[in-house]
Amino acid sequence: MPGRDTTFSLRQAQDLVGVSRAVIDALIDAGFVTPAAIPSRGRRLSFQDLMLLRTAHALRQARVPPRRIVGALQRLRAALPEALPVTGLRISAAGGQVVVRDAQGDWEPETGQQLLAFEVTPTPSGRLVILPRPQPDDDVATLFQRAVALETVDPRRAEAAYRAALARERDHLDSLLNLGAMLCEQRRCGDAVALYDAALARQPDVAWLHFNRAIALEDQDEVALAAQAYARSLQLDPALADAHFNLARLLELASDHQGAIRHLNAYRRLTTREDAP
Repeated sequence: MPGRDTTFSLRQAQDLVGVSRAVIDALIDAGFVTPAAIPSRGRRLSFQDLMLLRTAHALRQARVPPRRIVGALQRLRAALPEALPVTGLRISAAGGQVVVRDAQGDWEPETGQQLLAFEVTPTPSGRLVILPRPQPDDDVATLFQRAVALETVDPRRAEAAYRAALARERDHLDSLLNLGAMLCEQRRCGDAVALYDAALARQPDVAWLHFNRAIALEDQDEVALAAQAYARSLQLDPALADAHFNLARLLELASDHQGAIRHLNAYRRLTTREDAP
């Protein structure tokens, strides 16, 4: 167990995040992760290093080639301030690319090129998809399926379909969650928070609503409120692994090292159980 300085051995980092030692070594060699040498304790990684390792692990799970992960993250590290931001930065995979989302928009770190929304989430075939407009007698399931299909080709109509589904069943959870996430992707996180707040006023004990609300709050730099929302989601569903990880990150930001470690350990227990055969 790490001490109060919240540093981790390479083995501890590997166990906590689930990333392979080969990926850790590659990121160290690339200069992206820089362990500190502490006498009698060996090489130690910071909490921030864990965030970066988890990002690399998530990209690998999304089938991004290791060489591309290391190259993209190395270029990202060079393009950002010395202290990487803990909030307001999203790194994901799209079509084998590494995509960064920050306050300026979506961009591809390997080239520095700004990306348009349709470049980040293309349809599998690359073809335009035309779907019929909602009809008055469409049921909630039909409207929801139409909205999902429209998200990558016509977000405006997707939003309309989600809202039509919610007009028929205002607490349809999948429509609420998807619509809120889509609003945040459009930099409309305030609208997403309002959507979740209205839903939670009617059904306050739905863990996923609190979790998604926390993400939207975090994207608005409302870090303390986001931490409270993550904590509430875990009160309702302690098995939400990502809520443990995200809350650990925010607790570390608030210098609550002990709380951060507790939630990191909970995250690892849950993800180890999920990975078990």
